[in-house]
Amino acid sequence: MELVIKGIYKHFKGKYYIVEDIALDSETLEEVVVYRQLYGDHKLFIRKKEMFLSLVDKEKYPNVTQKYRFELIRED
Repeated sequence: MELVIKGIYKHFKGKYYIVEDIALDSETLEEVVVYRQLYGDHKLFIRKKEMFLSLVDKEKYPNVTQKYRFELIRED
């Protein structure tokens, strides 16, 4: 799955986020996703790109119907 900068994503638990950009971890140069919650106080978060794009753990969350941890719902 390709990551869309400025795309609106739905987390499998139901909240919405916008991807602000991709950044590099200064120690490892691993790509991380910079994203902002679209509710509350609009906090900014980072998460490893690999984890952001990962599948939902169906053993841990068997009732979740969403396939990926974050799914693109709108491109801006």
